[in-house]
Amino acid sequence: MNSTFNWGIIGPGKIAQQFASDLAFIPGAKVHAVASREIGRAQAFANSFEAPFHYGSYEDIVGCPDLDAVYVATPHVGHFENTIRCLEAGIPVLCEKPLAMNYRQVELLIDTARRKNTFLMEALWTRFLPSTRLMLKLIREGEIGELVGVKADFGFRSDLPPEDRIFNKALGGGALLDIGIYPVFLALLLFGKSCEIKAMAKIGTTGVDEDTHMLLRYPGGQLAQLHGSFLVDSKREAFIYGDEGTIHMHANWYQQTNLSIFRAQAEPQLFSVEKKGLGYHYEAQEVMDCIGKGKIESDRMSHALSAALMLSLDSIRREIGLVYPEDE
Repeated sequence: MNSTFNWGIIGPGKIAQQFASDLAFIPGAKVHAVASREIGRAQAFANSFEAPFHYGSYEDIVGCPDLDAVYVATPHVGHFENTIRCLEAGIPVLCEKPLAMNYRQVELLIDTARRKNTFLMEALWTRFLPSTRLMLKLIREGEIGELVGVKADFGFRSDLPPEDRIFNKALGGGALLDIGIYPVFLALLLFGKSCEIKAMAKIGTTGVDEDTHMLLRYPGGQLAQLHGSFLVDSKREAFIYGDEGTIHMHANWYQQTNLSIFRAQAEPQLFSVEKKGLGYHYEAQEVMDCIGKGKIESDRMSHALSAALMLSLDSIRREIGLVYPEDE
């Protein structure tokens, strides 16, 4: 692989800005091309990161020369279309979470990646953060004994108008797919596929969930209490319970954070974790490493893991009665 890795970006919004800024932590990684539905936005983003190419449509970026991978950061409903277009053109893709709107779409993306022998990964950045890696290491080393359960939340009170992306059903809005996905992912990472899901939600005036509570049970008997909300400022912490102790992932647990271990009749043990940039460079580095090895998926954020995550999200949506046009 060349010493320079050329990233394309589809959808130059806030998260794309953060991702592009963090590429500075990876030697040789740079923004090479930007695509927006508004040429002015694409040009401004390209100028900010000294990218030589910019496009006024999402479709045009597939014709860009010397692209090594594309990061898809459009609203949720655009993930499937933009990702499959790049895969069909043989362009590796890192696509923001959720990978698509439902399991059927995720299946099609995975099938296309395999048929085209082209790399595909869901951009669930939490999976690659040092804090997540440390948490998994502590569990593997038996620091809290056998796992019993997890409690995790992600909630913030939103003052955004009803037409904003996060409340807009036509754009895939709703607390579950936007932020509830993080607690669901954590439980999946720890326990695998659930065998029973119970969920309740407050559906708002725009037809999407604004506050969703979930209880999941796993074949080993473990339980997960999960919460995603646009209505409350929650503590945004995670607790992983073992029969010999508890790992506390401090706020905001899905970002770069510190950890503590609590054990009976002992002082909490604090673990400080490296914090560099916003943390998006860890997932970008994973993509670059995998592509450099000729792989079409990451072992740590595999196609199977993304498929299982979407199956869980689909099940939760059935429980709360949330249907998107893409489900029809």
